[in-house]
Amino acid sequence: MTATHEPHGGAVDDSDDGPAVTGPTALRVVLGGQLRHLREANGISREAAGEVIRSSASKISRLELGRVSVKSRDLSDLLTLYGVTGEAERADVLMLAREAAKPGWWHQYGELLPSWFEYYVGLEAAASRIRTYEVQFVPGLLQTPEYARAVIKLGNPTATLDELEQRVSLRMKRQQILTGPNGPKLWAVIDETALCRRLGGPGVMEAQLERLIEFAASPNITVYVVPLQSGYHAAAAGAFSILRFAAPELSDVVYLEQLTSALYLDKRRDVDQYSAVMDQLCVQAEKRAGTKDILSQIRDRMR
Repeated sequence: MTATHEPHGGAVDDSDDGPAVTGPTALRVVLGGQLRHLREANGISREAAGEVIRSSASKISRLELGRVSVKSRDLSDLLTLYGVTGEAERADVLMLAREAAKPGWWHQYGELLPSWFEYYVGLEAAASRIRTYEVQFVPGLLQTPEYARAVIKLGNPTATLDELEQRVSLRMKRQQILTGPNGPKLWAVIDETALCRRLGGPGVMEAQLERLIEFAASPNITVYVVPLQSGYHAAAAGAFSILRFAAPELSDVVYLEQLTSALYLDKRRDVDQYSAVMDQLCVQAEKRAGTKDILSQIRDRMR
């Protein structure tokens, strides 16, 4: 294990989590939450709000979830409907909307990113803490380019060489948050089966294991390995990630990726349940030798 661990009770020291809100996706979520509170405080239905901006209730729902940006004219109409008439107050909300509409770095990969994953990349870039469990692959934030290329090729067998390299570039770009000035704390819990499965050509998996050993020595990264001998456990259903944000306006989010879509859960009950599962996984992982020793042993068996 690294020197930095999270207590199993889930308590985390967030005193150095960096700026409260960063990135357009997080700002859209904050703006959406403000609009939802204003609408509910005035007893206005989503249908009625949708009619005012010549749209639908589903569009209002997407706005309030931060999934889409809002046009200035539509935002002005909604603020009027919600009784926000003060010039200064309206100006603050409109400025927030302009900041939220700015493109993130990931927009240059727009042709490769489905909207459901683009939303995750934006949240990931704004997170102060990321806890992730993987059962089949090394987490994307910890992959080497060669390993990432092999994984991406599995999921995109018909991709051209150029598209493949663009996807690898995107994955490597995502990793830069770990070394940035306000980078998140990362807890990566990996099932041992993912580490024993060879991917790519000769030496790819060995190099990936070496990279994991290096990552595990970073002060903001903790790597856990859930051993095969643990048998079935609480997370047997599959991989998931939990994102936490420094801004109090942003709820923790559980991310569940599917083949062609994803689920985003932010209800307190759901987040607590997944957090408890993550804690159990960490307890199981800690019953064995340190992570560095486990990774070294698996690497040596592959040579």
